Amino acid sequence: MKVCFVSLGCDKNLVDSEHMLYLLEQDGFTFTPEPEDADIVVLNSCCFIGDAMEESINTVISLGRLKTEGNLKLLVLAGCLGQRFTDEVLKDLPEVDAIIGTNAYDEIVSVIRKALMDHKRPGYQPVTVIRDFSSLPKLSGRRYSSVLPYTYLKIAEGCDKRCTYCVIPSIRGSYRSYPMEDLVAEAKKLAEDGIKELNLVAQEVTLYGTDLYGQKSLPILLRKLSEIPGIQWIRLLYCYPEEITDELITEIKENPKVCHYIDMPIQHASDEILRRMGRKTRSEVIKLTIEKLRSEIPDIAIRTTFICGFPGETESDHQLLLDFVKEMAFDRVGAFSYSREEGTKAAEMEDQIDDTLKDQRRDALMLLQQKLVFEKNSSLIHKNMPCIIEGKVEDGVYAARSYRDAPDVDGLVFIETNKELFSGDIVSVHITKEKEYDLIGELEDEFTE
Repeated sequence: MKVCFVSLGCDKNLVDSEHMLYLLEQDGFTFTPEPEDADIVVLNSCCFIGDAMEESINTVISLGRLKTEGNLKLLVLAGCLGQRFTDEVLKDLPEVDAIIGTNAYDEIVSVIRKALMDHKRPGYQPVTVIRDFSSLPKLSGRRYSSVLPYTYLKIAEGCDKRCTYCVIPSIRGSYRSYPMEDLVAEAKKLAEDGIKELNLVAQEVTLYGTDLYGQKSLPILLRKLSEIPGIQWIRLLYCYPEEITDELITEIKENPKVCHYIDMPIQHASDEILRRMGRKTRSEVIKLTIEKLRSEIPDIAIRTTFICGFPGETESDHQLLLDFVKEMAFDRVGAFSYSREEGTKAAEMEDQIDDTLKDQRRDALMLLQQKLVFEKNSSLIHKNMPCIIEGKVEDGVYAARSYRDAPDVDGLVFIETNKELFSGDIVSVHITKEKEYDLIGELEDEFTE
């Protein structure tokens, strides 16, 4: 039977989807990228904020129509939506034939087999598997085959931060690190499959190992991963500023395989808003961390995210945030309008902000950041930088990413050359032009004035 995967939301969901694909492949299932051609669709859902939940629900309804208008026999809901709203899904979304929670994806084969069997029985009810938060999903050891040279390696599940706006702890449970030996074994198999770039992900990678080893062990993990032949780049995503240690900064600086790139969610610059958010740091500490990173690693690229329109945010708070962004001149910024999520402390706070005003503040921040990014990209012209090839765009043009660009969220570098390049090649590129968020260049050894 043919299976189609639809993966929504974050890259951590994508890791789970790839593992499920591999397990199904091992059991003899075949795959199609088109839901219309599938016998079974697995929707790996997201409900982190209201827009994501609406997208997941609408996708369920849209896919459900294929049962009457197409050949679809089974719709499986995986991930956060089913974990958070199990009863509501069973009651209000009859399109769903089976639910797999965020800690149970390694049971995908048995769940699909059981659901197919149950369809033959009268009074069929959806299969539901929601695993206890104390457990961790198993690592499959491989990813489903892909031509891309990168992948994500999830090093921990859950979160202990308890930010007042966030539902993640209630969906994914407390922070649990994967054992280091399992991650190294997984990475070795990924390298054997041709992976050149590992992007380390978790709700927070900086706390890796505190639950297993009694100390922050990310620098140790980075050293072990960097010893694996074939792995060329290792990138860090989601490092909370208050957890970044001198040891970690030194490892990023001195380990040649660790990209000079860090994704550091900050969320705001007003101390009062940070306090209301339940964040564990303050603006001055964040500035000191950024200064230390840039002092030790001058070419580091820093990505961050901000929430606009949090309950109680005043015009003064918003202006403080704009001034902070301008002063810090981040390389990459994502901004989101605050989403009032049921079951969070922030949802019960007074002084909720009007949706229109939230969006206006978000747009003002992104307009400012756009100007800063264009200026920064202009400053990169005539510089050389290593880039990893993703694929061929057309004859003589390849798409690549520099160390400054994380997959899917940052820009691209387009390389003009008559040489034959391959996905995963790492080449030195001389930047010749900027085009908004992207760069254009030539191979360094081909560049002439």
